[in-house]
Formats: sequence, structure tokens, C-alpha cells
Amino acid sequence: MKTIDELLAEGVSGKRVFVRADLNVPLADGQITDDGRIRAVLPTVEALTGAGAKVIVASHLGRPKGAPDPAFSLLPAAERLGELLGKPVAFAQDTVGPAAHAAVDGLEPGQVAVIENLRFNPGETSKDDAERATFADELAALADVYVGDGFGAVHRKHASVYDLPARLPHYAGYLIATEVGVLQKLTEEVQRPYAVVLGGAKVSDKLGVIDNLLEKADRILIGGGMVFTFLKAKGYEVGASMLQEDQIPVVQEYLKGAEEKGVEFVLPVDVVVSGGFPDLKAKEPTHPDTVPADAIPAGQMGLDIGPATAELYAAKLADARTIFWNGPMGVFEHPDYAGGTRAVAQALLDSPAFTVVGGGDSAAAVRLLGFDENAYGHISTGGGASLEYLEGKTLPGLAALED
Repeated sequence: MKTIDELLAEGVSGKRVFVRADLNVPLADGQITDDGRIRAVLPTVEALTGAGAKVIVASHLGRPKGAPDPAFSLLPAAERLGELLGKPVAFAQDTVGPAAHAAVDGLEPGQVAVIENLRFNPGETSKDDAERATFADELAALADVYVGDGFGAVHRKHASVYDLPARLPHYAGYLIATEVGVLQKLTEEVQRPYAVVLGGAKVSDKLGVIDNLLEKADRILIGGGMVFTFLKAKGYEVGASMLQEDQIPVVQEYLKGAEEKGVEFVLPVDVVVSGGFPDLKAKEPTHPDTVPADAIPAGQMGLDIGPATAELYAAKLADARTIFWNGPMGVFEHPDYAGGTRAVAQALLDSPAFTVVGGGDSAAAVRLLGFDENAYGHISTGGGASLEYLEGKTLPGLAALED
């Protein structure tokens, strides 16, 4: 995999460089609520513009249905990129049409243009190889060189991620090079004890990574909505909590397998519950209660790990030398249910371990709860991509950058 440093050494002055970024930022009423992914691509864009390249930044945002949708426009991300760069950024209101070509043709060396959401074109996400190839050909006409730096999308076999690199000289940007280096530390060069904290809503989203980590981790700590399927698998009643009944037999096999392999599986000893899901906009007090994990009352919904569990999890992380955390411990967006996620975030800071926060909601939680993100070993920009790498899968976007 060639890196951007090799590209810079070859010289890029005056060349049109297509940077596949991940600007898939969360929006509320058209406003960006977390610009972490935009900031993550800055080193690559600044290096290229500083070397005189004409930079075309492209990305997806959300899940539009293969057609333009104002709710998913990249314009807010383009404007924020310009603010962070401290220079104007041109914005094209299409992907490969007249506006995109005009924006690129108008670039002077050292300038940047952002083209509209790639997923506004059905060829970007098509499962039909020919349709994707046609779109990739159109994208390739905009540029001389390809730089892949959208780590959050490398697990997708999409035109701009997988097909386009084959059509242009291609290089890995700084973000992708960093992310891959970190993931190698979690799979090939692990310092032990190796502790993994997994949360989030659905256990089905994490089955593959749990399966693979049973061969690598020393202990696995479980929280979030997915934990109630684990508690049910142990025979506990979970009230009105989130539950994936169909996954209970699989979870029971994992618990059995962990015991056989000597991997410590740590589950909550107490849970914060309420009579219903909180209003995340109003964030009014909800009068939660804390109950033992094996005594959740009927009609009550578990929304966070309890304080005793938070203390237990901190102790289990204290002596670790490598920690990977993916998924919040509860509904961290509401102050009544942020305690568990806050405790895990703090425990990572207190540990001497190499710490990796695995993207998505975990990264958002670190920022929302006011932690210094630079104090962690690494905060990933791609939750899904990180998980699939840890599952041992081949990621199309990384394979496409290899020679």
C-alpha cells in the first residue's frame, strides 16, 4: 500500500487529486453536531494543498436512496471543512455532472473543492459491477490521482472506495495509514492483558467480532442494550429491556466458549432502569432506579450499567496493557444514563494501556461527555470498519489501495 508521503515525494503540484474522505457527520436541523470526521482528514488535505495539488474531496453522508435529497447534502460539511482549513472551499451541487466539472476546472494549485454526496448517484452503492464501474469511470475523469482516506467507508464495496482506485494511481492518506497501524496493534502486536469493552444496541452487530476476539482477548466486558441478551442467556429476567431472543443460543455458546478458552467474560452486577426510553431532546429528569442485574422488575427498561458495575469495569481495566472499546454502556445522550459510559471513558484514561476508542457512538460519547480525545491512544473514525477488521474480514477499500 503506497502512502501519501510517497505521492508527495513524487510531486503533486498542479495535479488533480481525488481524496475519498469520510465526511459522514451527524446533523441536527442542518447543523453539524460532531465534526470529528472532518478534522480527521485535515492532515491529508493540508499536505496536498501545501504541495500545490488541486484537491477534490468526496464523501457520502447518511443513506439517501440513490437520488439527490437536500437533507443529506454535503454542503454543511464543505463549509465546516473550509472553516477548519481557513480558506474558501468550492462546492459542486452534483457528483459527476457540469457543476462538478466546473468546480474542478476552476481550481488553482493549493485549492479545494467538495463534490456533492456520492450516494446521490445510484452507481456509488450498486451491487451491479457494471453500474458501479460506470460511475467510477465518471469520477476518474475528474482527477489524475486517488488518495483513499475515508476509513469509515473502507468496509463497503462502493464505487468511490473499491472501483475508483483501480482507475487511477492510488495512495493511502494519513488517516487510513494511522487506522491500519492501530488495528495491527490490536491483532498482531498485542500487549497483554488485552481487555475489550463492547456496548451498543444489538448483540447481532457484534457477534463476528466477539467470535474472533475469543481467540485474542484476555477479558471482554459487555454493556449497552446488547447486554440484556447476555443476561437473559444466563437465565435472568430483563423486564422491558432491549432483547434479541433469537440470539440467546448463540450468546450461550459464546459464554461457554469463553470459559473453555480461559477468556474472562464480565457482565453487569447492577443496572440503571426506568419505566420507558427517555426524551433525548428535552433531557428532562426521569427518576431512574438502580437494581441488581438479576432482578430487573417487569415493565422496567435497563438503560445503563449501574455504579457497582462501573466500579467493577474500572478495576478490570486498571491492569490492562491494551484496551479496545466499541459501543456506549448506556443511553449516554441523556444525563441520567451517561454514568456507565463516562466511567469507562475515565477508566481508559486512568489505565497505562494503549487505548483505542472504536469509532461511532463511542467516539461521539467521548466528545459529548467532555473528555480530551487527545489523551487516548487512538480514536477511530470508523466503528463498522474497525469491527470488520477485528473480525478478520478483508476490507474492500483497503484491498483496493494495495498493489
